Amino acid sequence: MKYKYIIPVIASSLMLLASCDDNLMEWEKDPEHGEVTGAELPLELVEKISRYDNLKTYTDFVLGNGIGADLYLTDAAYRKIVNDNFDEVTPGYEMKHGAMVNSKGEINFTKVDAFIAETKKAGLTVFGHTLVWHSNQNASYLNSIIAPTVIPGSSGTNTLDVAGLKNGTFTNWARNNPGKGIAIAANEGLATGSQAIKLESSATSSAPYNLQLTSPDVSIVSGHNYEISFYIKSDVTGKGRISFNASLTNQYPYKDWFSTGGSWTEAFATTSAWQQVKIKLAPGDFVGGSTNFKFNIDLGYLPNVTYLIDVNTIAVVDLDAAATVTNLVANGNFNAGISGWSKYNGANDALSAAGAADAYEGNGAMKVVNATSDAANQWKTQIHADFTSTFTSGKEYTISYMIRSEATGSVRCSTTGTTAHYQGDQATTPSWKLVEWKFTGNGTETGLNFDLGGAAGTYYIDNVSVTDGSSGGGPTAPITINKTEAEKTKIIGDAMTDWVSKMMTHYKTSVFAWDVVNEPMKEDGTLRTGNEGDTAADFFSWIKYLGKDYAVTAFKLARQYGNATDKLFINDYNLESRLDKCDGLIQYVEYIESQGGKVDGIGTQMHIGLNTDKDKIAQMFQKLAATGKLIKISELDVRLGTNAPTVAQQASQAEMYQYVVDMYKKHIPAAQQYGITVWGVSDNSKEHEFWLPDEAPNLWDANYVRKHAYKGTADGLAGKDVSKDFSGELVK
Repeated sequence: MKYKYIIPVIASSLMLLASCDDNLMEWEKDPEHGEVTGAELPLELVEKISRYDNLKTYTDFVLGNGIGADLYLTDAAYRKIVNDNFDEVTPGYEMKHGAMVNSKGEINFTKVDAFIAETKKAGLTVFGHTLVWHSNQNASYLNSIIAPTVIPGSSGTNTLDVAGLKNGTFTNWARNNPGKGIAIAANEGLATGSQAIKLESSATSSAPYNLQLTSPDVSIVSGHNYEISFYIKSDVTGKGRISFNASLTNQYPYKDWFSTGGSWTEAFATTSAWQQVKIKLAPGDFVGGSTNFKFNIDLGYLPNVTYLIDVNTIAVVDLDAAATVTNLVANGNFNAGISGWSKYNGANDALSAAGAADAYEGNGAMKVVNATSDAANQWKTQIHADFTSTFTSGKEYTISYMIRSEATGSVRCSTTGTTAHYQGDQATTPSWKLVEWKFTGNGTETGLNFDLGGAAGTYYIDNVSVTDGSSGGGPTAPITINKTEAEKTKIIGDAMTDWVSKMMTHYKTSVFAWDVVNEPMKEDGTLRTGNEGDTAADFFSWIKYLGKDYAVTAFKLARQYGNATDKLFINDYNLESRLDKCDGLIQYVEYIESQGGKVDGIGTQMHIGLNTDKDKIAQMFQKLAATGKLIKISELDVRLGTNAPTVAQQASQAEMYQYVVDMYKKHIPAAQQYGITVWGVSDNSKEHEFWLPDEAPNLWDANYVRKHAYKGTADGLAGKDVSKDFSGELVK
C-alpha cells in the first residue's frame, strides 16, 4: 500500500442541501454561521486520517451521499470528493415534486437530466428522492386543482328575460322541438340548490333542430357588440350549436364556442363536466335596421342525450352599454395596470401589477406580496386608492372585490378619513373568492385600503367596486362550486398517477432505486392523517384525500411504470429514538403488501446526535432486520450542537458514526444490506444554509479536510481500525 501526502481540498463554492426530515429541518439562513475546521486535531491523527483510502473502498454494499445537484454540477472540487468516495448519490431537493412541477402541473426534467448525465460519467448511480411526501410539494398547484370552481358572472348586465325559466313557465321562451322533453329541473344547476334547463333528445334525434329551445326577443342597439353565454353539460358526449332568426346575416354561424382561441366550428361538444359556451356578435353580424334578435339552442344532433343548462348563467350582454354602476374607485379592474393605487405600508416591492394569467378576468390584477404575519396589525402591508366622490352621511355603501392568495391568507379592508371603518378579517385561499362589505357612511371617508399584513403571502386582487346603492344593474355575480370529497379524491389520485408515472417512465433507464413514500408515520407509530397542522407553503398531505391506501397506490404505480427489478423503498426518521414509530412503519409496510403493493426496502434516515440512545439504535436494526426487507440508512448525519466542536466532541462524533455502521453490519444480514447514505459532504456554512445551520454534522470540515468522523466511518465500514496497518513513513 502506498500512503499519500495530506492534500487539503479547497472548494470554490457550495450550495444548500434539503433533507426529507420536515420536523428537523430549519428552513432559514443563519448569517452568523462560522466555518468549522479540524485544525485543532492532533497532527498525528490528521496525518493518519489523510492516509485512508476513499470511503467506498472499505465496503461492498452501496455507499451513498446526499448532495445538492447544483453544487455537484458547478463545483469541481465538491464533485471530485463525491465521485471519489461514493457509489450512489441522492439529490437532496431537485427530484421532489416542489422542485420539478410548475403551477400548471407540468414537470421540468431539465436540471435532473443534466445531473444524471454528469453522474453517469463518474460511474455513480442516482437514488430517486422522493416521489410521494407531504413536504416539498407544489402545494399551490395541488390545492388549486381541488379548490372550489369560481364561475364568472356575465360580462355585464344581463338583458335576457329569464323570468320564465326561473318560475318554470317558459313564458316568452319557445320549446319548438322538445324531443323527449324540455323542463326545469330543481337542484340540477351549478350551485347547490340551483335550477337547470333539462333538455332530452329522442331516440331518433339526428338533426340539430330536433331538440330546440328558442329565446325571447333581445333588443339591440345599432353599432353595439353582444355576448351570449351559458354553462352546459350532458350525461354522455353531446353536440350542440346556437342558431339565429333572420335578424342575423348568417343564421348558422361557425364560432369558437368556448372562447379558447381554437378554430371556428359548426357545433360544440359537451361532456359530463360543466363548461361555458360564450360567443360574441359584432355589429356587422346583424341585418341592417334590426332592432332585436332571437337565438336557438339546438341540441338534436345526437339521440338519447340529456343536457343541463344552468339557469343562472344564461345571459345576453350588451358589451357597449353605458355603465349602470358608478364605481367610486378608479381602475378597479386593473386592465391597464395599477394606476391610482399606491403602497401606504409594506416592503418596497409589496405592490405590483399582475398580468392576465393571474387575473380573475380581463388583462390584469393587482399583486400584493406581504412579508409579515401580524394578525393584530394588518396595516403593516397596506394598499390604498382614493375615492372619486364625496361620501354622504347615513347612506349605505358596498365594497366588493375578488381575491385569492397563493396559500391560505387573510385580508381586511378599511377606509381613510376622520372616522375609519374596518372590515372583519376575511380568509383567503388559492381559489378566487368574492368578498362584499357593507357599511353606513359618515361623510368623512376619503379612500379605500386593503390591509394584508395579517398573514404573510402573495395575494391577487381584481374587480374592486365601491358603490353607493343608488346605481343598479351590473354583471351577474360569480358562482362558487365546491368539489365533493369524491371529486377531490379522483382529482388528487389522477395527479399522483400523472406525477409518479411520468417520473418512473422518464427515468426508467437511469434510476433503479426510489424513495416511493416518505415519512408516513407520526411519532407515536400511527399513520399521519393530513390534519397535523403544518402550514408550510410546500405542505400537502396526499393521505388526506386518498386515505390509508395512498401508499398502496404509490407503490403500485411505481412498479407499473418502472422496471420490475427497481428497488422501491419506504422511508422515515426517528425510528431509532421512537421504537413505537419503527413498529408502526413495519406494520404499515405489512398493510401495503396485504393490499397488493410490493415494498422492497425500508429506509431509516438517522439524523442523530451524540446523545442518541445506542441501545435503541441496535434494537431498531433488529426490528428492521426481522422484516426480511432490504434495509438502508438513508440520511445519516451526527450533529454536535455547535459549529466549533472540540477535539473531544469530534472524537465522540467519530465513535457514533462507527457505532452506527457497526450495528448496521451486525444486525442486518448481508443479503438485506442495501447500503448507507451519508447526508451531506462537509461542515461548510454554504452547505448548511437551509439544513442544520450552526452545526458540524459531516465527515469533512469547512475546508473539505477529512474529520475524525471520516476515520470512524471508514473503520466501521472496514470492520477494523484501518490505521493500525500504517507504517511510520510517508511514501510518494
